[in-house]
Amino acid sequence: MNPDLSEKQVERAENIKKGIYILPNLFTTGSLFAGFYSMVASLNGNFDIAALWIFASAVFDGLDGKVARLTGTTSKFGVEYDSLADLVSFGVTPGLMMYAWALKPFGRLGWLAAFLFVVCGALRLARFNVQVNTVESKRFVGLPIPAAASMVAATVLLFHHFGWSSSYKRLAIIVLIYLLAFLMVSSFRYYSFKDPALIKRQPFGFLLLAVVLLIIAAAEPAVMTFAIMLCYVVSGPLGFIVSWPRRRRLEKAVHKGHGAVAGH
Repeated sequence: MNPDLSEKQVERAENIKKGIYILPNLFTTGSLFAGFYSMVASLNGNFDIAALWIFASAVFDGLDGKVARLTGTTSKFGVEYDSLADLVSFGVTPGLMMYAWALKPFGRLGWLAAFLFVVCGALRLARFNVQVNTVESKRFVGLPIPAAASMVAATVLLFHHFGWSSSYKRLAIIVLIYLLAFLMVSSFRYYSFKDPALIKRQPFGFLLLAVVLLIIAAAEPAVMTFAIMLCYVVSGPLGFIVSWPRRRRLEKAVHKGHGAVAGH
């Protein structure tokens, strides 16, 4: 045994020798495959197909963690593999797709926007891995990278649905990419949909609303998908603005409390 290795390093090496869990890592591999195929479709100029495969990658990404938790097969290897797959599928792939689809005419500004999207996605994943045990599970800090990639894909599908060329509203597209990059590394809070209360009994109106949304989604899937993703993207900044007065009152109360203690 190498004396320079710590006990934790030896333990991790032995665990890998024993084997890895196949099922959750197959879903992660499916997510990586979908992201890579989306990249291939972008290189071939099939941007609508590329956008659909990003959504397929997001589905696989959502399932791998749930499968691992349900089957009790979570592992450090799976977490690291998932992060690497996410960087490719939701960072590099949408960045390349948007550059080839709409950002190329901007020259340096265009490829820098695509690169900024990728690097902010990487920073977002690194921060998530560091804070995963210290941040409440109901909220994400910063826009999740799969949501940012899905917003990009939804934009492409919306343009394809209406027959708009990538030159239409091109300035708005590059602004969107810079905005998504900023939101990923921001401290805005986003709902994680991991609240156990979601699967408990809900008022009848929730079922009615869900049915109406399903009907609209079936009638206009591209428009509805774009609207849903846009609402989620802006929910972070809106939540920050709405909660600002309450947070200010709390800060003032805490400040007064410290002042009172110091006075004693």
